[in-house]
Amino acid sequence: MRERIEEPPIPEEITARDLHPSARNELKTLSKENADQTARHLAMAAQLIDEEPERAHAHALAASRRAGRIPVVRSTLAITAYGIGDFALALRELRTYRRLSGKDDMIALIVDSERGVGRPDRALEEGRAVDRSALEPEVRVALAIAMSGARLDRGETELALGELEIPELDPDRAFEWSPALFSARAAVLEDLGRTDEAAFWTERADVAASALGLDGQFDEMIVEDGLIEDFDEDFDEDYDDDSEPGDAEDVEGVESVEGVESVELADAPETETATISDDASADVPEDGTDRESESEA
Repeated sequence: MRERIEEPPIPEEITARDLHPSARNELKTLSKENADQTARHLAMAAQLIDEEPERAHAHALAASRRAGRIPVVRSTLAITAYGIGDFALALRELRTYRRLSGKDDMIALIVDSERGVGRPDRALEEGRAVDRSALEPEVRVALAIAMSGARLDRGETELALGELEIPELDPDRAFEWSPALFSARAAVLEDLGRTDEAAFWTERADVAASALGLDGQFDEMIVEDGLIEDFDEDFDEDYDDDSEPGDAEDVEGVESVEGVESVELADAPETETATISDDASADVPEDGTDRESESEA
């Protein structure tokens, strides 16, 4: 008989409806009682991840013991493991999530977790293995930042800059991913001693954050040496059940571009860029691949 593990307490005011509808939808295969309690644990994980990551992780673990075969549960556990610096657990859970869901939408976190366990070569291999054209823009941007960080880990600063040379790097428009991307580029340029260009992209990051109404929130989006900080965006935002993906926010100047919101910025001068040569590659250790494992529901 399996020993019962006491679950972390949940305030009475936290209900299943505090979890995003798309996440709740994944829990429909569970009994109503189990689905509701799992949803409450996931909602708590989302609320606590920024300020109390250890408590958030405890709730994610509780959810995984209840519903370990549900993709959103495994992704939440991966995110909270990343949040407390347990990159090996994050990798295991991310791989299980990818197997269960068939999605590559958390590839940036996989790359960053490989960096976290000290395997930048493996991180680059993981990033190169996916079809970037099939990724959503925000995922592609997060992956570029993570790949740039892996290059920095290897001391390849020029190539780190090249990893950020993606179509989304447009200094004249601000999307939700722009502040982090511009900031990452500025940091690499600073490392290269190209201070004027670094200052330009820092200014672009500030302008983009302001245009998007992110003043006061931008610190959460800053990347340190390429490490992703704003990793819980998928489940840590306000919503209502009637909202639709791509609904325009109340920001002056916002327009829809291929279903993604953007804000036009002032014209910006061209800056020197670096690109990655097609034959740039990294040696990948033959071992170093964690075995996937999946806990019982």
